[in-house]
Amino acid sequence: MAFGRVLRSFLLLAFISPAFAQAPSLTLPPGYYPLEKSRPIIEKMGTLRLAPDLGDLGAGERTAVAKLLQVGAIFQTLYEQQLHPQAAKAYAELQALDRQLGSPEATRNLLAIYRINSGPIAATLDNQREAFLPVEPAQPGCAFYPWGIDKSEVEAWVAAHPDDADAIFAPRTVVRRADAASLRSDLAHLSAHPVLDTLQPGLRQGLERRLAAPDPKALYAVPYAVAYADEMIRAYTLINQTADAVAKDDFEFARFLRDRGRDLLSNDYESGDADWVTSHFKNLNVQLGAYETYDDGLFGVKASFGMSLSRIRRADTDALRVALRGLQALEDSLPYATHKSVRADIPIGLYDVIADFGESRSTNTASIEPNETYITQRYGRIIQLRANIIEDATLRAAYRPAWEAIVAPPFRADLTARGGLNQVMWHEVGHYLGVDTTKDGRPVDVALQEDHNVLEEMKADLVSMFVADALHRRGYHTDEELRAVYASGIFRTTNEAKPRRDQIYETMEVMQFNYFLEQGLVRFDAATGTISIDYTRYHRVVGDLLAAVFELQYQGDKAAADRFIARYSDWKDDLHGVLGAKMLAAERYRFWLMDYAALGQ
Repeated sequence: MAFGRVLRSFLLLAFISPAFAQAPSLTLPPGYYPLEKSRPIIEKMGTLRLAPDLGDLGAGERTAVAKLLQVGAIFQTLYEQQLHPQAAKAYAELQALDRQLGSPEATRNLLAIYRINSGPIAATLDNQREAFLPVEPAQPGCAFYPWGIDKSEVEAWVAAHPDDADAIFAPRTVVRRADAASLRSDLAHLSAHPVLDTLQPGLRQGLERRLAAPDPKALYAVPYAVAYADEMIRAYTLINQTADAVAKDDFEFARFLRDRGRDLLSNDYESGDADWVTSHFKNLNVQLGAYETYDDGLFGVKASFGMSLSRIRRADTDALRVALRGLQALEDSLPYATHKSVRADIPIGLYDVIADFGESRSTNTASIEPNETYITQRYGRIIQLRANIIEDATLRAAYRPAWEAIVAPPFRADLTARGGLNQVMWHEVGHYLGVDTTKDGRPVDVALQEDHNVLEEMKADLVSMFVADALHRRGYHTDEELRAVYASGIFRTTNEAKPRRDQIYETMEVMQFNYFLEQGLVRFDAATGTISIDYTRYHRVVGDLLAAVFELQYQGDKAAADRFIARYSDWKDDLHGVLGAKMLAAERYRFWLMDYAALGQ
């Protein structure tokens, strides 16, 4: 799972426009953000340029990079389509308006904000979600489900038609209403691409049966391979061309690409994931497909399209893998009873990001995939530490003022880049450890639905802090590094604004902060508006919260998880709001431009 919003929960933004003067009399059509609403967002944007050296790549690898960037562009468009069904139309109309008006600041800002959010719904400075173009308001189910449907309607349909449950809750299906137009469209995709008809046995017959008696109140699910058939066929072609180009330079990478191309058409990622996790690529790596489920606000099960192309830092990675030996002992030390066996040599690496697309485009510092339990139990997962983001001096300088604004003076020097790196790394390792099935054998994500991501990300955070004590006793962390990991863990739990319930990371961060406050690990001084840390309580308090999270995952009780999240996600303006305001005032940038040299930006 992606370690989203590490180094201060930065939101992804993708463009910064110069502050050209504009006549205040210009009025945009109804539904478009006026200049007074767009300019404050633009003024809070910084730039992060990623330009790794690719000069030593072989000719086939350079061709592979060019081809995969084209695949990434397809996935970017698909992601925008998944988030909002009016995205493409709204963007085209905005581009036309920009040209018509001569590209003034007002429309340039809106083009930037579109790229920021991968669609027409803006994340505002006060952490709200608003349409900044003339489109319908955001919906929790995005376009993974019929637009605007509520959770109860889906649950009622599944309760009455349990045979549909697996397809409706599958990570890579689109849920539709069974109206004639939708059914005919899906059947047309099968007819246009016979390979999909072959790879989706029984689907045509099921669609034709529904078409014989269409019912707009009924629901059905169609695989991504069919819902996005044209795009999947184009991506498949490009991926196979990439494999041809790179086969002589890196046979294992080429084999993975061929399997992943077939995965996109079969809608089954097992063959590609098995290659991805167990192979040893030479220079390039790519996370390619639909993995993360954070955007599904109804059930937390639908995966969003994303792609991250990177090159490995070989020497750094080899040294890191040596340092991570002994994971079984750390697994056995965790505060739960049903320990599992873990791999001694996990696939982990330090990478320089070449370009990101879709859900993957962000200042994320690390990721871990795949996520489906049956695949991870068979093959494991791959951890990619995004080194050129983690090490970026601009980001490091940007988040320190917020830390220094909210902690008492004796703690200000505790936060270090090394501590942040260790927390990022062990957070991702933390996803490898702990509970992954409930006591009755269900995958935790199936049992806990939208609560799963909150608790899983909290678990990983807590593991990174819990095992720090054992790593310190081993000599892996010095005294200063242990304190830095602990400080990074505390900074992680602070937020500039009240989280929305659909914000996975921000929600679990507030929950940790409130628990730490309750247990005396963190203390708030209302007179100075700062916090202090009792490091002597750290390991015990983290262990107690981690044990509680493990128990919720093991029991698989959705109602109990709901209550736990509600209890600890409370936001108080006279506490959290005070800290958040100080952080906002100290920060020069709230949002970041992702500038990829490989894309010619």
